[in-house]
Amino acid sequence: MKKRLPPLNWLRAFEASARHLNFTQAATELHMTQAAVSQQIRGLETKLGCALFKRLPRGVELTDAGRAYIPGVRESIEKLALVTDEVFGKERNHTLTLRVNLVFFNTWLAPRLADFRARYPEIDLRFTSNIWVAGADKEADLEISYGKGTWSGCISDRLTWDRLIPVCSPLLLNNQPPPAAPDDLDNYTLLHVIGYEEGWGFWLNQAGYYSIDASQGIHFDSLMTAMEMAAQGHGVALSRTSLATNMLASGRLIAPFKQRVVTSESFFLTTPTDKPIRPHVEAFRSWIIEQAQQLRSQLDEQ
Repeated sequence: MKKRLPPLNWLRAFEASARHLNFTQAATELHMTQAAVSQQIRGLETKLGCALFKRLPRGVELTDAGRAYIPGVRESIEKLALVTDEVFGKERNHTLTLRVNLVFFNTWLAPRLADFRARYPEIDLRFTSNIWVAGADKEADLEISYGKGTWSGCISDRLTWDRLIPVCSPLLLNNQPPPAAPDDLDNYTLLHVIGYEEGWGFWLNQAGYYSIDASQGIHFDSLMTAMEMAAQGHGVALSRTSLATNMLASGRLIAPFKQRVVTSESFFLTTPTDKPIRPHVEAFRSWIIEQAQQLRSQLDEQ
């Protein structure tokens, strides 16, 4: 049967005392009294069933057991300190937590983040995904979600003004050329995204192609996955103009048709109304809204 772990304070007292070989100096470092350090060392020795120090007239000396034990204790304390800093940060007041849709992060936000970091180098960023968990994230300062902007308990700022656009590879699997017109889609695999109200059925009806079977094809839980499958030639995906820009510019995807359908769904930045907006949160909020407005102006000019 394994021994239960000793209290962390006892281990910290042991590590500091082993480093200084002096209980008084260890106490000064730990902001404790020398008597408290001695008491914690005695507790640890009793817990382990052996002496860790030899008490000398001046200072202390590690026993063989103490010398064997200290490397593991020291490494564990250092790892715990490191992971605490990595996860929680040294200055939590300047850490922004953003919960974000993955496809929006990869295709829209990530290419623009260098600008934010250059403007606000003092703000640390932490990103979490909202692909698996529904509902509000209590730890997130802000969230980017897809829908119609009608969520309760938050302020919604629109970030995209999209049109639905079919996309595919310049050459599909088995050297199949892209569809020449929407009428050809019956001969191609449609790549669907679960959760979007305005999918292939909506696009085909709005574009006037009522006879196409909108149900056939492959279904995914992320537009990012559907777009990647389209780029690899597996079929035709229905993307959003704000998200397909980079892949279209690189040539990995093409838009085979001129027909584009305006969508009522968009990406929104949501800000909780049940907690105050701290300065670094407002800085990010203002920055991303500015980026969205710039992109909208560019699209209006096209």
